[in-house]
Amino acid sequence: MLNYLVRRLLLLIPVFLAVSVVIFTIIHLVPGDPIDNMVQIGSSPEQKAALIARYGLDQPLLLQYGVWLRNLFTGDLGDAIILRRPVFELIAENLPHSLRLGGLAFIFSTTVGIATGALAAVFKDSWIDRSVMAMILLGSTLPSFWLGLLMILLFAVQLEWFPVSGARTWTALVLPVLTIGLHGVALVSRVTRAAMLDVGRRDFVLMLHAKGLSHRRIQLQHVLRHALLPVVTILSLRIGWIVGGAVTIEFVFARPGLGSLLITSLAQRDYPVVQGCLLMLAMAVMLGTLLGDVVQAAMDPRVRDNLK
Repeated sequence: MLNYLVRRLLLLIPVFLAVSVVIFTIIHLVPGDPIDNMVQIGSSPEQKAALIARYGLDQPLLLQYGVWLRNLFTGDLGDAIILRRPVFELIAENLPHSLRLGGLAFIFSTTVGIATGALAAVFKDSWIDRSVMAMILLGSTLPSFWLGLLMILLFAVQLEWFPVSGARTWTALVLPVLTIGLHGVALVSRVTRAAMLDVGRRDFVLMLHAKGLSHRRIQLQHVLRHALLPVVTILSLRIGWIVGGAVTIEFVFARPGLGSLLITSLAQRDYPVVQGCLLMLAMAVMLGTLLGDVVQAAMDPRVRDNLK
């Protein structure tokens, strides 16, 4: 198991380098630059050129990337050009808000998704199954930001049950968590249902029926346990998706976090902050995938054997 973990960690190195190249290239290909947000009206071209040279934006992109990558390996994400603060400090202030929101949404989507998917599989072709499938269809098609606006209109404006925005109290987390989590519930529920129906057609299930075990006991104690492998795979990807999905939801609910910081920095073309935020989101996806692979390997030795 330790050898498998080491090999998976080593495989992340080229992925990290490739992601860093993509992030750096895309950011610098976007029209505009942070200097446009810094210069005052009536500033001379010489003053603008001096600012560009001060922040090293006049250097070739390859050289700028080399400097950024070298600093990354020393733990230095650079300084924000507009806010004039270390990027690491800005991310450290906002990351806990995103992790809290993403973590609660992940727990909600996992528990409710597995429960509803298992119910749909146990009561296949019943009204419960049809209701779950309708929920899956609705949750898969509704954009998260639009669902968030609907929840604000209904539960915050009309019913006044929860605050519209902010992060001062725990009640301010309810609507954002539901907005992110409901989309995940649909995905996890669909995968759980499909996996349980697939496992339910295997020979050992017929043998359990022949022994006289009840249908619900077989489904919940045996079929669900064997069906969790593909569910773990999708849950590992959901870790990165939830943190990434929090970007727009934080902005919709005016919450502090990486999302709000990223969108604000994008508008200002603050390269170091945008690069740092995108790198954190990419690392969340990579670490989530790694965690899912490790859990899969612990559950199924065949996964470890495939890398030998």
